[in-house]
Amino acid sequence: MLSVLDIFRIGIGPSSSHTVGPMRIAGMFVRALAKAGRLERTARVTAELQGSLALTGVGHGTLDATMLGLLGFAPDATCPDEAGSAISALKASGQMALGGRHEIAFDPQADIELAGHVIPALHPNGMVLAAFDGTGAPLLRRSYYSTGGGFVASEAQLKRKPKDDRIAAGTSVPHDFGSAAELLAACAANHVPVADLVLANEDAMRPREETLAGLDRISAAMDACVTRGLSQRGILPGGLKVERRAPDLWDKLSANPQSNEREQLFDWLNCFAMAVNEENAAGGRVVTAPTNGAAGIIPAVMRFYCLDADAQPCRDSRRTFLLTAGAIGLLYKQRASISGAEMGCQGEVGVACSMAAGGLAALWGGSPEQVASAAEIGMEHNLGLTCDPVGGLVQVPCIERNAIGAVKAVNAARLALHRTGAESCVSLDQVIETMRQTGLDMSSKYKETSQGGLAVNVIEC
Repeated sequence: MLSVLDIFRIGIGPSSSHTVGPMRIAGMFVRALAKAGRLERTARVTAELQGSLALTGVGHGTLDATMLGLLGFAPDATCPDEAGSAISALKASGQMALGGRHEIAFDPQADIELAGHVIPALHPNGMVLAAFDGTGAPLLRRSYYSTGGGFVASEAQLKRKPKDDRIAAGTSVPHDFGSAAELLAACAANHVPVADLVLANEDAMRPREETLAGLDRISAAMDACVTRGLSQRGILPGGLKVERRAPDLWDKLSANPQSNEREQLFDWLNCFAMAVNEENAAGGRVVTAPTNGAAGIIPAVMRFYCLDADAQPCRDSRRTFLLTAGAIGLLYKQRASISGAEMGCQGEVGVACSMAAGGLAALWGGSPEQVASAAEIGMEHNLGLTCDPVGGLVQVPCIERNAIGAVKAVNAARLALHRTGAESCVSLDQVIETMRQTGLDMSSKYKETSQGGLAVNVIEC
């Protein structure tokens, strides 16, 4: 079983699958070279980006991410400014220090191939790296896949058949669950809310203080991203000339914080969500929640509702929120996918909305059943959502879509808490399976390829 700390990853924008994943993959390849004792013999490295990684790779920063990974940068420890300087220096000199220590010549145009015509059978985000010695003889060749949310896998890992028995596969948590039904049954049997049950599972993976510190670190990173996004103005990179809107909305709201206008709740949520996704579009530091393209929803809802009387972050409520939302994210990751290249945007914004709705329901004192109901409502009304970014950039419709998703998550939580004793007609497990089937049926042109939808009907903003 995965940890909730795997669902929330600190990285850089604009995409978890196209930026964070490829950076991690390139770093893995360099480490594999070193482990095989072939790093010092390497004279050339090539990367072939396949499927969606090629089709929207330029707008998603995949080429730069690949080079950063080869240089030894890690997503969770990368300063965007330092990364930009490193890429500029590489392009100017034509030299790369593999893993930060072995110099080779590197030409991005010759050594990175965009193979959009190649759609791998295992996953549409394929990436093949190869190393050669000074004579051109091959030293190492590996195939990898960026599977969404910053998760990566080798070809061997994706080909490996999953074991039916999760216990035999190595799971050693006290409350193993592979479905929402099992999660609810475990909560009922132990008379605990979702957050407490998940925290007990995390205890089997590491000391509790480390888990709590990890949750606090994620919370702080989300908050820092919102705060920075509220102060940065200007035009986002990429050529669409999209202007940051969150700072102006923040100024209006701050000037009249006690307004009785009912609709102002929407403004606050919109402001916080757009602040995050504008930062993401600019290549800033964000938290995958569960992806970069959907990174604004959970921080927006948490920023608005997890405050104490002095408008300071409430640590305990944020931990409850993240543990509950993380449990829901685990279900989607394990039973379906959080990759836009596989599921469309329902697998990104839809999942984030579902996670935020469940987390907020728990924060408001909802039972585990109401948490699951909120999560189900949050996804049910995102089913079929396409991923068709204009210009291959994570800007239109992605930024506004996060704002809409945050508002929808709050409404889903309220609907679930207002539900009477009658059970929902649709269970969380059923809606997750429906999302999976819908993603499989969806045309590839609507799944992060920019070959359909808004991407072809909106030429420029």
